[in-house]
Amino acid sequence: MITRQRMRIATAGGLALAGMAFMLVAAAQNAPSDGIGYGLEPQLPGPSSTLLPTIKVAKAIGWQEHETPKPADGFTVSRFASGLKHPRWLYQLPNGDVLVAESDAPPKPVGKSGGLRGWVQGLFMKRAGSQTVSADRITLLRDADGDGIAEVRTDFAENLISPFGMALVGNNFYVANANAVVRFPYDSGQTKLVGNPETVADLPAGRNHHWTKSLLASADGSKLYVGVGSNSNVGENGIAEEESRAAILEIDLVTKASRIYASGLRNPVELDWNPVTKQLWVVVNERDELGNDLVPDYMTSVKEGVFYGWPYSYFGQNVDVRMKPQRADLVARAIIPDYAVGAHTASLGLTFVRTARLGADFQYGALVGQHGSWNRDPPAGYRLIFIAFRDGKPVGMPKTILDGFLNDRGEARGRPAGIIVDAGGGILVADDVGNAIWRVASAKGR
Repeated sequence: MITRQRMRIATAGGLALAGMAFMLVAAAQNAPSDGIGYGLEPQLPGPSSTLLPTIKVAKAIGWQEHETPKPADGFTVSRFASGLKHPRWLYQLPNGDVLVAESDAPPKPVGKSGGLRGWVQGLFMKRAGSQTVSADRITLLRDADGDGIAEVRTDFAENLISPFGMALVGNNFYVANANAVVRFPYDSGQTKLVGNPETVADLPAGRNHHWTKSLLASADGSKLYVGVGSNSNVGENGIAEEESRAAILEIDLVTKASRIYASGLRNPVELDWNPVTKQLWVVVNERDELGNDLVPDYMTSVKEGVFYGWPYSYFGQNVDVRMKPQRADLVARAIIPDYAVGAHTASLGLTFVRTARLGADFQYGALVGQHGSWNRDPPAGYRLIFIAFRDGKPVGMPKTILDGFLNDRGEARGRPAGIIVDAGGGILVADDVGNAIWRVASAKGR
């Protein structure tokens, strides 16, 4: 095993795709040991390849009416809302209204489907509960009586383009569509946006190997930060297709100019401000096909101008020899992320706990929603985890707060995606397979 201080590894080889469409599980690899790929100094095994990559897809089946996920001791869980269509992302307005982006990937342009690889991935994503027709809608949910169940539901915004990130700045409501950031006028208490959206900035679109675009406003409301994923696993579609991708973009709301704030992040998903250090943090999905335990997804603080290695290296300066030609200059700049959250966990959600209502041990720590693996045996993720922070930095190992999304047969009743902590101190979890939003609260009622 290789620690944080000794992680320079290289391997040769590629992965064939022939016959993959007919296999749900390819050549087995060694089962992981507990703790591999998690924490401040994750153990990283050497990269491995097989004739066929591991494919183990949990079939999406949804929840029965009496079923719920399983909360950790000291917590309760209830249905905040159900009957949604692929709810992916959450945002809370200052008046307490909760917005949910009901969204899935947009259609791919002709000739940009990814060939055999893309076709096979599409089959598996359908089995996993994705590749649905996108509702292209943001729905407003209001819990007016504070009982933890939304009794008001309205179509807040419609006819969007695979909406994902949301942000309110003053009287402007911003939406990150798959192809652009747009804005609408908004007044407090409004239950439906009116008028046509104004385009603020175009975003990389086209193939959209990673289509989600997260969104976060700066504290002073002058800028927006957008997470934009790569157009490939490891540059196989050509580096030209990665322009302004695998990056966090910064948009100036006065000039509407955008620039790369940080790069080398394969798929940066949710963004949040650390409440102690006021620094930008992000959760990132790393690359596939290097083995069960490579490469760990991670959450990390982000500084302007930093480079995190993709596609040339991972977790610092571990060279990925599949990428040719290499860039030794960029590898030399690549920095190690702050905290690993497990390989192939598809960690999407990240939010800091600012309230004490979940308990003093939870305040200022981070919650991570793990959507779950499709290419790991045994599966990983499919849960909500918590990482404690001390003085603005992560400490210790993750604690599972909500699981049970996989049943005893390995089928997916649900898959966690976006998360927020609501005004009442409950954790809201968007479940895009269960088509529900779960609310996790302290059993002590704080």
